[in-house]
Amino acid sequence: MHLSRFPRLHLAHLPTPLEHMPRLSKELGTDIWIKRDDCTGMSTGGNKTRKLEFLMAEAEAQGADVVMTQGATQSNHARQTAAFAAKLGMDCHILLEDRTGYNNANYNTNGNVLLDHLHGATTEKFPGGHDMVAEMERAAEMLRAEGRKVYVIPGGGSNPTGALGYVNCAMELLGQVNDRGLKVDRIVHATGSSGTQAGLVTGLCAMNANIPLLGIGTRAPQPKQEQMVYDLAVKTAEKLGCPGVVRREDVAANTDYVGEGYGLPTEAGIEAIRIFAELEGILLDPVYSAKGASGLIDLARKGEFKDQRVVFLHTGGAVGLFGYDFAFDHADRWVNV
Repeated sequence: MHLSRFPRLHLAHLPTPLEHMPRLSKELGTDIWIKRDDCTGMSTGGNKTRKLEFLMAEAEAQGADVVMTQGATQSNHARQTAAFAAKLGMDCHILLEDRTGYNNANYNTNGNVLLDHLHGATTEKFPGGHDMVAEMERAAEMLRAEGRKVYVIPGGGSNPTGALGYVNCAMELLGQVNDRGLKVDRIVHATGSSGTQAGLVTGLCAMNANIPLLGIGTRAPQPKQEQMVYDLAVKTAEKLGCPGVVRREDVAANTDYVGEGYGLPTEAGIEAIRIFAELEGILLDPVYSAKGASGLIDLARKGEFKDQRVVFLHTGGAVGLFGYDFAFDHADRWVNV
């Protein structure tokens, strides 16, 4: 696949490491590796950096002077978009939707929100349930009326342009496992707005990798999640010039670990954060990577990955922990001396 046909900014720290997790593997009785896409760079890194290399290059090619996107209050995508805009000298406007109802001060002003503002972005806040696509178009039209050239990025950067970042990741990962002589039986990651999974499955199918990909859902019910991923994968394959390479059966999502809703931490997710931090020194976030990891851990405990080598793709977002401090109880960690 000739990805250099498409405009791209080379700002990410690539390739990201592929590391063995020996202590977690021993704990779960499964050979587990981790693809460190929390190390992509640009404001603490995360999976959106790969997408934004293509999206922001397209914005630059179109002569944009302001970029706009939307997401939840503690959106990793918003933070990384703001960082890219700062790097490129563009203005950035972010529409944040309250999808949790949390009134906690840290949740609303710390973590990703703090970094949004440090990078110079302006923000608007909306109650949950808004039509955020319509709100973005409203805001964009107001700026266009002022003579601004606006580039609008969908939530999560999840469109065929953004998905190219994870087509590239599939190529990168396959090269790493081939170079090391590793046979990988499964790839597992958190899936939300669908761009990461759609790009990965498109890349893996186009290269005939024969590695099943499992997305652990963080928001939508399974039928909706899988359909979103498949629809975007189809469009991504068409953009690449290989239509039909992804079949519906190539798309798999498990949405048993969402809990009460998007952005709401689960007990299993908090346990996953502790396990990764205490066994491997790796930080997860409560919204995405922890729920993906909780699925990985539970399925491994149930024997789903028996005698398999699994790669967990870390989508980043640990800065969000500072907005979710209320979800953790560290009373047992204090000692009197």
